[in-house]
Amino acid sequence: MAQIDRVRWHCRRGLLELDVVLMRFLDQHFEALSMQERIVLDRLLDYADNDLWNFLTGKQVPPDPDIARIISLFD
Repeated sequence: MAQIDRVRWHCRRGLLELDVVLMRFLDQHFEALSMQERIVLDRLLDYADNDLWNFLTGKQVPPDPDIARIISLFD
């Protein structure tokens, strides 16, 4: 439980739209992620808001294929 709380806190962003998308993803997918995927999600959350938003909206391709795979899980 502490892990998801930490990730939830990390999902709090400056862009409201990003908050909504990230929280929905956590609610729908976090429990099913492997430990490796959770590590990649942490790396994804290290990106700046604008880069992260561009990845999620398809305006920019993530440079890391593991991050691209996590992005593909977002609906």
